[in-house]
Amino acid sequence: MLVTVDELSGRAVKVQGDSTHPVTRGFLCGKVARYLERVYSPERLLYPMKRKAGVAKGPLPKGREAEAFERITWDNALELVAAKLKSTAEEFGPESVLPYSYAGTIGQLGFGSMDRRFFHRMGASQLDRTICASAGGAALKQVYGVKLGTTPQDFAHAGLIVVWGGNVHGNNIHLWPFIEEARRDGARLVVIDPYKTRTAALADEHWAIRPGTDPLLALAMMHVIFREGLEDAAYMRECTEGGDELREFALRAEHAPARAAEICGIAGEAIERVALEYARAGREGRKAAAIRLNYGIQRCENGGTAARAVCMLPLITGSWKKRGGGVLLSVSGSFPFAQERLQMPELMQKSPLKRAARMVNMNELGIALTELDGPLVKAMVVYNCNAAAVAPDSERVLQGLRREDLFTVVHEQFFTDTTDYADVVLPATTFLEHKELMGAYGHLYAQISERAIEPLGEARNNVWLFSELGKRLFPGEQEFEDSDEELIAQALDTKHAWFAGVTKERLEHEGHVALQLPANERGEVLPFSTREWFQTPSGRGELTPVPGFVAPVESRSGAGAVSGKFPLEMLARKADNYMNTTFANLPGHQQMERRLAGVLEMHETDAAARGILPGDEVVVWNERGEIALTAQLSEKVGAGVVSARLDWQKLAADGKNVNALTSQRLTDIGGGATFYSTLVEVKKNQQSFPEMNSVAAD
Repeated sequence: MLVTVDELSGRAVKVQGDSTHPVTRGFLCGKVARYLERVYSPERLLYPMKRKAGVAKGPLPKGREAEAFERITWDNALELVAAKLKSTAEEFGPESVLPYSYAGTIGQLGFGSMDRRFFHRMGASQLDRTICASAGGAALKQVYGVKLGTTPQDFAHAGLIVVWGGNVHGNNIHLWPFIEEARRDGARLVVIDPYKTRTAALADEHWAIRPGTDPLLALAMMHVIFREGLEDAAYMRECTEGGDELREFALRAEHAPARAAEICGIAGEAIERVALEYARAGREGRKAAAIRLNYGIQRCENGGTAARAVCMLPLITGSWKKRGGGVLLSVSGSFPFAQERLQMPELMQKSPLKRAARMVNMNELGIALTELDGPLVKAMVVYNCNAAAVAPDSERVLQGLRREDLFTVVHEQFFTDTTDYADVVLPATTFLEHKELMGAYGHLYAQISERAIEPLGEARNNVWLFSELGKRLFPGEQEFEDSDEELIAQALDTKHAWFAGVTKERLEHEGHVALQLPANERGEVLPFSTREWFQTPSGRGELTPVPGFVAPVESRSGAGAVSGKFPLEMLARKADNYMNTTFANLPGHQQMERRLAGVLEMHETDAAARGILPGDEVVVWNERGEIALTAQLSEKVGAGVVSARLDWQKLAADGKNVNALTSQRLTDIGGGATFYSTLVEVKKNQQSFPEMNSVAAD
C-alpha cells in the first residue's frame, strides 16, 4: 500500500496499491481502499478511559457508549491496570489472568511479541489462538510438514482451477487476475461451496456441496482416480508415505461417486467428470490443475480431516511437478521469523508458576468465563480482537463478560461490542500509525510496513502498551526495554536459508523482498515436486491416517439432526466487505453490505414449508440462543441450508449476531472453531416458540 501524506498537516490524504508488488500489482481490495475512513472516523478512540463508578457493564445505544466512561491519563491507566493485574495474580494465582487476542493488524510485532513476553513473565493463562486457521494449518503440517503451497502467480499457468471453500473474488481478490489470466488461456474454474458466492457466480461450474461433507467428496474424487489408474505411481512411491493404505480405503464402495452424491448433494456424474479432468491435468500436453483451498472448509467439526483430504489430491496425481499445479491454503508458515525470540516463552519459567501456564482455547471463551476453575478467570486483557462479537456461543461469552468480579481491559480503535463490558478502555493505533514487520498468507514476500502518520490522539501500539506494563510489574528486566526497531531486528535474526538476503535494511529500502525458496534447473520454484521439500517426520507427504468421513454432529447427516428439532444447516458467513467485524461500523462499508444487513437467506422450499414470505420478520434459534432477522428468498443457498452474515451485535435490531447460535465445539484436529456446523430452526417472529431441545451431546 502507498500512502500519500500532506506535509503541512501530517494527514494521510490517499491510499493506493503498490504497482511494484508482484502479487497485489497496484490495486487494493474494496475494504482497504477506504481505509482512511477508518483512520479518521469521528468515532475513533483517542484517549484512555475507565468505567464510571456505579455504571453497570453492558451496551448503551450506539453513539452514547462514552457516557459509561471517564477520561484518564495514560499514566493513571497503566498504574490502574498494572495494579489490578498484580493483585489479581497474587490473590487468585497468575493463571486467573487471561489474554484474549488474535491477529489485529497482522504484523509480527502486534500479533505476538511484547504482549507474549508480558503474559509469559506474569504466568498468565496461555491462549490457544485457533479461531481462524488452526484446523487447516494443522492439516497442512500433518500432510506436508510446512504451510506452503502454490504461489498466486503460478495459478496463471493452470489448466483447471478448483476453488474449494473460498470466495476468491470477495476475500482473496489479488488472486483473481491470475485466475482470469489462466481462463483467458483456456483454463476452467470449478467452485465448491455451499453458498453461491461472487466467485461461484463467475465460475464455469459451481457445486453447492452440503456443509461438512467435503471429506467425502475428496474421497470420491480419489476413488475415481485410483479406480482408473490415473495416480502418479512413481511420484507417490518417491514422495509419499501410506499410498497403499489410502488407495485401499478410497476404493471402498461407500466412497464411490454415486454414494457420495447422495450425502454431498452433488451429481455423481459431475464428480466422475471433474475427478477425471483433475487427474488428467498436466499430462499429454495439458496444463496442470491447481486447488485454491480456503478456510471455509475447515470451520466444520471435521474441518481438519476435510483439509487433509483435499491437500492429498495433488500428492496422488503428482500435480506439484508442473508449474500451475498443487494446492494453496496458506503459506504463512513459510516465513522463518524468529518468533520464539520475539515471544520468549522461556519467561514462563521466571513466573511465580515456574512452569508453562495452562492453555485456554479461544473458541471456548464462554466456558472459560463461566465454568473454568483452578483458578477462575478474574481478569482479561482483550486486544487485536472484538471478542464479544466473534467468539462462538456469544450468549455464554456475554454472560461471562457481565460478571462484576471480572476485570476487563480492552485495547481498541473504536467502541465495540467488547468495550461495552470493559472496565478500562485503551486507544490503539491503526496500521498507518505504527511500524511493522509482515509475512503473508498467500504470497512469498516479506515486507516492512512503515509508519505513515503520527498516532491520532493518544493512541498507542501493542508493543508500547505491554512494554509499559512490563516495566511497572517487572522493573529493570531487559525484556521489556526493547523498541519496535530492536524487535524487528530480532525477528529477522535467523539463519534459515529461505531468509537469505532478507534484512531489515533491505526491507526498509525496498519495501518487499522475496523469500529464497529452492528453484529447479529451469529457475522454477515448485514446492513438493521432489522429496526435499517435505518437512514431515517421514520426509514424505503423509497420506495416513486415512481421512475418513464422519458427519458433523450438527449437520443433516449427524446425530444432532436425529430429533428433527433443528433441521436447517446454518452458514454463519463472513461479509465480503468487512474483515470479521472490522469495518462493520463504518458507513461506507455498511453501504456496500446493505443488501444482506439483518437478512436470513433461505431456499424457497424451506420458506414455503414454514409459511414464510420474503420480507417476513423471522426468529432463528437453537438451544444456545436466538436472533431476529428478515427473511429473503435466495438461490444462493440450497434446500436445507440458511445463511446470515456476521456483524456487530450492537448494530442488530435485537443486539445479537449469528454467534448467538454457533457452538464452542472444536474441530477434529487443531482445536479450531466450528462456525459452519450449526443446526437451527426458523419461524415467523409472531409465532410461539416450541420447547427448545438440546442438540445431541458431543
